[in-house]
Amino acid sequence: MSADWSSRAEMVILTGNSYPELAENISRIVHSYKSDSSHRIKPLGECLVFKSSDKETRVEIYESVRNKDVFIIQTGSTKDPNDDLMELMIMSYACKTSCAKNIIGVLPYLPYSKQSKQKKRGCITMKLVAQMLVKAGLTHLITVDLHQKEIQGFFDIPVDNLRASSFLIDYIKEQIPDWRNSVIIARKPNQAKRATGFAQRLKLNIAVIHGCQDRESESEEADGRNSPPPSTPSLDTSIPMSERRSVFTIPSLALGEQVHVKGNLPMDVVGDVGGRIAIIVEDMIDDVPGLVQAADILFDRGAYKIYAFATHALFTCEAPLLIEQSRISEVIVTNTVPHEFAKLQCSKIKTVDISLLLSEAIRRIHNQESMSYLFRNVEPND
Repeated sequence: MSADWSSRAEMVILTGNSYPELAENISRIVHSYKSDSSHRIKPLGECLVFKSSDKETRVEIYESVRNKDVFIIQTGSTKDPNDDLMELMIMSYACKTSCAKNIIGVLPYLPYSKQSKQKKRGCITMKLVAQMLVKAGLTHLITVDLHQKEIQGFFDIPVDNLRASSFLIDYIKEQIPDWRNSVIIARKPNQAKRATGFAQRLKLNIAVIHGCQDRESESEEADGRNSPPPSTPSLDTSIPMSERRSVFTIPSLALGEQVHVKGNLPMDVVGDVGGRIAIIVEDMIDDVPGLVQAADILFDRGAYKIYAFATHALFTCEAPLLIEQSRISEVIVTNTVPHEFAKLQCSKIKTVDISLLLSEAIRRIHNQESMSYLFRNVEPND
């Protein structure tokens, strides 16, 4: 049961410049809930976010946020995620210093979430971003389909990682004829868990593509252990290389000469896709050439229709043309990231609106209700 009105703060919904259309849609839905008093929830709050002549980001909030629940809707767009983050942090800090009761960041797509692992001579950038957002004043975070679930542990505040899979599965059942003759495809072995979640809920088989598509997954696992050793001027060069022995060599465990094979395996499909509809599922589409390459091999293996589903559409400039000229029948994505211009260039791109999911999350958090209802159909692998 929701809390009594007397114990609840008023709500203010603000937005930056990353995706104002989504923010307006969410605000309209939240405002339309009949169970809420009209004077408690207002339409989108009055806030101006702009760059001054010296290129610095400035924020001006034109209404009181004192002792109110402030929801800041700001996604990570493909134009400039750095500006998106800076706007969010300045807005959050402005609300913090204005004595807002709670400051909830609504980030459908969390920028820098792909940089959540250690790489060669690098850092875990997502950890830094999480600390910056918390320091700026956020007390709660709402996001959708994190690239890695472990990212939630980077934050010292509650994080609700919503799932868009239910909306995408509904699209499959309603818009794809003969979807029961489909097979769910994991484009990379490390995406098999997500594909399994879809397959279990649709009661379909799964297939996995392995082999060379891009080097992203390989670089994600590089954590610096392959760095060359430091130079050692004191090394005795009089000993032939063949007679030298590493201090780390354990003779009793030496089972033979180590052979390091470098090279890319040819792409192949593990699973039967012949005479079926292939449905590729991913959390984000940011590698369209690799997606097109996967569609080609699925077509060669006998799939007669190919669909690609993803939560986040991180399309590059050339992505619409590549999709239009490919063997992919449709690319279905949600509206966590703006991609209207890409849709104008490519008729195969379809959008699933998840404004209702975000609106319901905002309503439940504001009313201090349980969030478990939003995860009722979520599989452990989603």
